Amino acid sequence: MGRLARKGAVMANLRTLSILLSLLVPAHATRSPDCGGILTPSGLNYFAEVSKPHAEAVLRQDLMTVPDLFLSSPKPSRNQINSVKVAELSLTLIPDTGLRLSIDVDLSITPAPSTTKVMRLSILSDLHVEMNPEGNLEMVTSGCKTSMEEMQSTEEMESKSSSSDVDKEINVDKICLEVSKLLLLPNEQLMSLTAQFPITPSCQVQYLPLAAPMFSEQGITISLQTTFQVVGMAIPLPVSPVPFSMPEPASSSPSHLTLAFSEHFYTSLFFALEMAGAFNMTIPSPLTTATMAQKITQMGSLFQEDLPVVLQAMFRSSPRVVLEEGKAALKLFLTVQVGAGAPAFQSFLSVNVDMTAGLLLSVADTRMMITAAGIEETELSLATSDVGPVPAAVLEELFLPTIREEVPAQMNVVLSEGIFLPHISSFTYTDVNIVIHKDYVLVPCNLKLEARPGEQTTVG
Repeated sequence: MGRLARKGAVMANLRTLSILLSLLVPAHATRSPDCGGILTPSGLNYFAEVSKPHAEAVLRQDLMTVPDLFLSSPKPSRNQINSVKVAELSLTLIPDTGLRLSIDVDLSITPAPSTTKVMRLSILSDLHVEMNPEGNLEMVTSGCKTSMEEMQSTEEMESKSSSSDVDKEINVDKICLEVSKLLLLPNEQLMSLTAQFPITPSCQVQYLPLAAPMFSEQGITISLQTTFQVVGMAIPLPVSPVPFSMPEPASSSPSHLTLAFSEHFYTSLFFALEMAGAFNMTIPSPLTTATMAQKITQMGSLFQEDLPVVLQAMFRSSPRVVLEEGKAALKLFLTVQVGAGAPAFQSFLSVNVDMTAGLLLSVADTRMMITAAGIEETELSLATSDVGPVPAAVLEELFLPTIREEVPAQMNVVLSEGIFLPHISSFTYTDVNIVIHKDYVLVPCNLKLEARPGEQTTVG
């Protein structure tokens, strides 16, 4: 009995040592994308639509208190801005360059007592996105133009008079500073893209941009590399990633955004969870040493009393995800220790188990939900035995039903919280469709701005 207990302890210690050693290996140096996203023109239009309240709030706060908005005003108080309303805000793709921001702002201005004029302030600004030294994406202005024209007057007589009562020469520097202020919140939200998200208490995921986004007529493409951390340390990749590039989107895609994940991304996820020990399982069994002795005669001489049998499963090789057209599968390579469970676990049999399970993928808010379902193949073979040779048919009869039921069930408990997808704060995903292709998964979806209680509706 003591020898069996020592054998189980040694194997557990070796497993712990292998995990620690692998954590000390530097993460793979190759920077290659394993996932990414394409924001389509329709998604850009949605951003522009929900940006209007934020833009209006920022412009109202400053323009109504700016003393030097008009260059030729002899006195700061001559023209009083009473209200600021964003009439139109649009974002247009400029292929290979960036975006053009166009804002039309209606200003209600009082140039003299009992007179109110509405002036249309038009702002054009070119934007581009770059990577800052911290590795975050940052939107910056690269050009700005403004103009102003009179829209209407509150008094017919005033409308016939010269419009020189309201100065039309705008302090461009001041207005363009306001445009820069409009980018503060979007840049905060772009920084949230690289946040660390928990998978389990000891395992986190982080998405890192590899370069500034690419701008084309199809949309804005961002390539990302996924980093998994276990107890705060980046883990090495299980295999070198196959070069992965974002698939070209359909030119008329109705979705706001298309996310793409390579096969390597999913294999890395399961590898990280395995390294964190999340898939180490203790499996109850309906068997006892006495019932096993009916099939394996040497059990009777090893155990004089009837004890409950317990299975302990660990990976002997990293799990692997295989993506085919319309189908995702998870290949598992386990070693199951069979032992007496009381008073302490004592292994007397080791069984190698190779399983293939189907994977179901869905999205809830900003998380991908992954479920192991439908065991497709299972192979059992004897690894070591303290009770003599055991035929494969006996192994299957004794352990197969329990393993087929419990392994995916316990894995699904670990996976039940899902994995956070790349996203920026305040936005979630709706109208999601998941399309599995050979070697990669596409996730076309729409964006939805989440208005939190007590917060003003804003946009990045």
